[in-house]
Amino acid sequence: MNKPSYTPDWHDVISYSSPGPTPRLLVDEPDLRVLVAGLEPGGRIPPHPERRAVYHALSGEGFLFLDGVGLPFREGAIVVAPDGATRGIEAVTRLAFMAVRIGPEPAAG
Repeated sequence: MNKPSYTPDWHDVISYSSPGPTPRLLVDEPDLRVLVAGLEPGGRIPPHPERRAVYHALSGEGFLFLDGVGLPFREGAIVVAPDGATRGIEAVTRLAFMAVRIGPEPAAG
């Protein structure tokens, strides 16, 4: 069942870690997953295929790699990744971001 979700300030729920993120789930439903996560400088999420998603950089700087293309990912940037596209993130400075994954989880192969 869809339930409302309200987070008054993302700073209160974010966790920064390295080498990879420790995401905080705000919504975890079969067709919708919303999370915030932080990476310390040098932290990364290795490239991997994923369902359709929207990424929003909340603070800091880094790169979001979408199908091998490095896009500057800094405060205010929004990236919409199509279903099945390979994506990864690397932090240059302390980086906070939100990810919204849309649609069913891919079947385990």
